[in-house]
Amino acid sequence: MSDEQNTVWLSAEQQRIWRTYLSAVARINDHLNEALRSFHLDLNEYEILVALSEAPDHAVRMSELASTVHQSRSRLTHTAARMEKQGLLERCRANKDRRGVLAQLTDRGMELLVEAAPTHVRSVREALVDVMDPQDYRALGRAMAAVLAVRD
Repeated sequence: MSDEQNTVWLSAEQQRIWRTYLSAVARINDHLNEALRSFHLDLNEYEILVALSEAPDHAVRMSELASTVHQSRSRLTHTAARMEKQGLLERCRANKDRRGVLAQLTDRGMELLVEAAPTHVRSVREALVDVMDPQDYRALGRAMAAVLAVRD
């Protein structure tokens, strides 16, 4: 049998919900990026700053950071290079094995994160949290947890 014969197509309602989800995610990301623009950051860069700020000694192996912020190693390398030029992070060899590379948050990176965080949180509220009924928001959390629980 062909893949087409085995495919369980989405119902009209499922298709509508799926497309609504895609549109909403795009709109939310656009809103969050717009809010961060005045800090000369995008959402991916902001997530890197957050991940580093939460790590012990504000440092993480680049491979682990790529996984944490859901970026390819190649994309993270380019983003980290740009952020390093801006003085937001530094990359250095790992002390233990000298093969790995660490990204470490600089004082300037932490200052920018502290400065941008209130605007980011407001934009998250505007785009998602405050526009939803609290029960729907909790349901969204359960739904996304179920999606993340699926292993490939």
